[in-house]
Amino acid sequence: MNWFYIQGILILSGINLLAVLGLSLLTGFTGLFSFGHAGFMAIGGYVAAIMTLNFKTPFIISLLLGGFVASLVSLIIGKLTLNLKGDYFCIATLGFGEAIRLILDNIQYFGGARGLAGIPMKTNLTNVLIINIVGVIILANIIRSRHGRNMKAIREEEMASEIIGINVFKYKLISLAISAAYAGIAGGMLAHYLGFLQPRMFQLIKSTELTIIVIFGGLGSISGSIIGALTLTALPEILRTFSQWRLVVYGIAVIFIMISRPQGLMGGYEITIDNIKRFFKKVFSLNKKTETGAD
Repeated sequence: MNWFYIQGILILSGINLLAVLGLSLLTGFTGLFSFGHAGFMAIGGYVAAIMTLNFKTPFIISLLLGGFVASLVSLIIGKLTLNLKGDYFCIATLGFGEAIRLILDNIQYFGGARGLAGIPMKTNLTNVLIINIVGVIILANIIRSRHGRNMKAIREEEMASEIIGINVFKYKLISLAISAAYAGIAGGMLAHYLGFLQPRMFQLIKSTELTIIVIFGGLGSISGSIIGALTLTALPEILRTFSQWRLVVYGIAVIFIMISRPQGLMGGYEITIDNIKRFFKKVFSLNKKTETGAD
């Protein structure tokens, strides 16, 4: 296993992480489950690729434009679907993701079913790392802000939030737009890493994978999203020696975590300096009690 191979896994983990961070805001912190984020990734990926290929725009500008267009589309979708309750919103987002894939399949300007080739390969480990750090900082600040607290209130009790004056629809729409922007930028990074895009890369299974990572890491935890993205992206590659059994082992590992720890790995907790200090204080206090009991 050489460095080039490890670097590839880290880059793919970082791309998935950015999309998962956005989905974490929508699902983990606002309480809206989406199975259409592959559609937003597709929009961002194709827009960024076209901007780089046909208009020669700089890499970062192309990514931002991809994120912006994905966010813009999410506002239109949100206006139509966010009044739906419970499972109906999930079904609507699922339909949206599949509709985007089918549309891209039939537009020859984007390469149609054959795909779009010749995209400059500008995504590397350095810019993936920088973009993810910026993404984590922005998300953490959003969650700590008044707006983030309002989103968490909606997740806990939507009706009570509305009664105390929170504009529930507005904050759901904001959460969806930010989430789509993250997914769009992730799609642009994927396009510029592979150098090729095809609509079937953004099937329902991709949206499901992102949702599983969010749940696996822990709803309402940025740290959990990071750990989940790194673990579940790398695990199938680590298990590649098992050949066709690797995805079975991967599935068993996910099911085991879901059964043994339904709240996810982090369960809403964050890895912060203060939490680490508290953890070590507890460990030391337990050791002292054990020593005292032994004496």
